[in-house]
Amino acid sequence: MSDLLPGLMLTRDDQALIVHSDTPMYILSSAVVGGGFIHARFILNRHVSKHYDHPDPARDLRAFAHTRGIREPFVGLMTAVYLHRAQVITLAEDDVRLSLVMTAGFSNVTAAGLSPPVREHGPTPPGTINLILLIHGELTPAAMVNAVITATEAKTHTLLQWQLPSPGGHLATGTSTDAVVVACTGQGPRMPYAGPATPIGHLIARAVRQALVTSGPS
Repeated sequence: MSDLLPGLMLTRDDQALIVHSDTPMYILSSAVVGGGFIHARFILNRHVSKHYDHPDPARDLRAFAHTRGIREPFVGLMTAVYLHRAQVITLAEDDVRLSLVMTAGFSNVTAAGLSPPVREHGPTPPGTINLILLIHGELTPAAMVNAVITATEAKTHTLLQWQLPSPGGHLATGTSTDAVVVACTGQGPRMPYAGPATPIGHLIARAVRQALVTSGPS
C-alpha cells in the first residue's frame, strides 16, 4: 500500500498488518510488546481469534513476529477485528503530516470509571480499538503523551455521539483493551506540543474521527 508517509510501507494479509519504516522511529505506545518508549522500525498488529486465550500473549506475539522475519525490537498489538476492515488515512496541512492506521471493534465497550474492572482470569472479550499514529516529524516525549490524550479525546467524543451502551448501561467511552501507538519518523519539524489547538493535534483528532466514522460501530 502506498498511502502512508514517505519512507513507510504497510503490508496486510488475513493474519497481520505490519508497518515498516526505512529508519527507526521513536515510538510511545501501550502495546502488548514494545510498550512505553522505544526505537523500532516495525509495528505489528496481529489478528487473533475472538476466543484467543494464550497464557503469555507477549511471548506468543514475539514468536509470531519471528515467522514474519522480524528479529529486532518491534511494537506489537493484537486485534480480533478482521484486517480487511482496517482504516488507513493520511492527512497534511502545510509541513505537518500524519498517517493513521486503525482497527476498531465495538463489542467490548466500557465506560471508564463506571464499568467495573475485570477480575476473573480467562479470555478477554473481543472488541478493541487500536490506533497507530505515524507522524512526520519529531515530537518531544511530552508531546507524544499529549498526542495520546488528543487521540483519546477524539475517540471518546465520537463514541459518546453514537450513544453506545456499555454492559452496565452507561455510555461507552472506549473498550477495555484499547491501545494507542504514536510513532515519529524524526524527518519533519520538531513539535513540543500536540494538543487539540496545535496543527498536529488538529490532524490527529480529525484522522481518528474520520477513521471511526468510516468504520462505524459493529
